[in-house]
Amino acid sequence: MELLQNYGTILIVITAVFAFFMAFGVGANDVSNAMGTSVGSGTITAKQAIIIALIFEASGAYLAGGEVTETIKSGIINPTDFITEPETLVFGMMASLFASGCWLLIASRWGWPVSTTHSIVGAIIGFACITAGGGAVKWGAITGIVGSWFITPFIAGILAYLIFYITQKLIFDTESPLRNAQKYGPYFMGLTVFIVAIVTVSKGLKHVGLNLTLQQTLAISLTLSIISGIISHFYFRSKNFINKVRKGAFGGVEHIFSILMLMTACAMAFAHGSNDVANAIGPLASVVTIIENGGNISAVTPNAWWVLPLGAAGIALGLIVMGYKVMATIGTGITDLTPSRGFAAQFATAATVVVASGTGLPISTTQTLVGAVLGIGFARGIAALNLNVIRNIVVSWVVTLPAGAFFAIIIYYCLDAIFR
Repeated sequence: MELLQNYGTILIVITAVFAFFMAFGVGANDVSNAMGTSVGSGTITAKQAIIIALIFEASGAYLAGGEVTETIKSGIINPTDFITEPETLVFGMMASLFASGCWLLIASRWGWPVSTTHSIVGAIIGFACITAGGGAVKWGAITGIVGSWFITPFIAGILAYLIFYITQKLIFDTESPLRNAQKYGPYFMGLTVFIVAIVTVSKGLKHVGLNLTLQQTLAISLTLSIISGIISHFYFRSKNFINKVRKGAFGGVEHIFSILMLMTACAMAFAHGSNDVANAIGPLASVVTIIENGGNISAVTPNAWWVLPLGAAGIALGLIVMGYKVMATIGTGITDLTPSRGFAAQFATAATVVVASGTGLPISTTQTLVGAVLGIGFARGIAALNLNVIRNIVVSWVVTLPAGAFFAIIIYYCLDAIFR
């Protein structure tokens, strides 16, 4: 207790720096995973991807990131096991942040698309086991989180496969692909807007003080979806659109999916920001609460007002500085992407991540996206997949969790030696 009273302000500042460093890693690595399919399909340029991600990632992190934060902060370990030694929990959370940030920096430098969720969860488990023992870890919750790492890629893969199959049957495998794309494109547009709108209204407005019922949320989202469908219906039949797509039928079809791809890129960025910002700010929120309460530990506590904006800013900077490296790996390495294929993969990923974020379950965006892209590859045939790249990605996943634990243990002992 005395240690926290003497060094409380210093510890908060250091932890904030570590959290910003971790958020930087999230932006450099995981955000690139979210936007890589858009760039790889040629829908948007890398510069445009950065601008889109900056807007929607920051919005998702600030408006809709609070619920998942609670899972990272107090859902992985039992904070009450550290009541007699709150400084141990503080040092552990600090070590977890810095350890995850270091690993993400290394991975991003080499273009490895790893899971920030794996990294922070592994780090928290590592320090907890060496300080309070395995009993401090909520293994039941961990089982659910680990299960989501397998379930969500499967769900995203199935959903992407279905979307790709439907577009093939309704549009590409017909005598008039462009005409059918003009016919069915508005429905895809409306569905995409519905996904974006429902998470924005239900989670974003809740955090700014406007709580709506489920019926009101669905009504607003459905209204926006219908409006976007109507607008796209007339646009896809306008002279302006026809003049843009006269180069060929399939070129016109892909132009339609380029527009849809832009919508899913925004949805993916918002969904990722709402879900993965917790990896960086969850431990920070825990440290701030403990110190401000004089060492008293509670299982669930509110976030400080400045915590979410700090995480959003770190994500943005990481994307700008190093995001292009992993973006290249995801965008072109796994399989050949076109706007229609990229739309199917990214929409499936966005829908899966949005649902997971709404339930407070921290999932791996990386694995969800790869699962969706694999679904597209299987729909086209196994030969369409770059198995070597997939193997390397899977190996990086396996290494990440123990790497986070290893670094966290070392950093914890360093912090303990400095302050005690």
